[in-house]
Amino acid sequence: MSETETFETIRYTVDLVVVTSEGHLLLIQRDWDPFEGDWALPGGHVDVGETSRWAAVRELDEETGVRVVAEELRLIGVWDQPGRDPRGRYVTVAYLAVVPADTAIVAGTDARTVRWWRPDELPSMAFDHADIVAASLALLGK
Repeated sequence: MSETETFETIRYTVDLVVVTSEGHLLLIQRDWDPFEGDWALPGGHVDVGETSRWAAVRELDEETGVRVVAEELRLIGVWDQPGRDPRGRYVTVAYLAVVPADTAIVAGTDARTVRWWRPDELPSMAFDHADIVAASLALLGK
């Protein structure tokens, strides 16, 4: 490595697109900066020793009370565009979970509130989460 090369700190995260069998989408209202009060996908940091899939299961349960099976999560893709997060470089692995229409939700850690939304009535979302939702709906053929 030359003297002019530097390393960039990259944070590893997960985001989840959770839809009901009727097509409603689960969003959290953020209770912290950046984008405090804005709507976003549930998700968070991958902890030491975790895979992204297991982090997704944990984060979803912690933020919304929704429990899913890790093996049933469907990979949507990876979002790594520089500048996607004002805190620095964040790379996220996004997963899709389809849950029953009557799945109960409760705001947990980091979420001011949680809500089911119809896809045609989605609010503006923090970060690039609208792009992640669009990719997941394309996977579902919607």
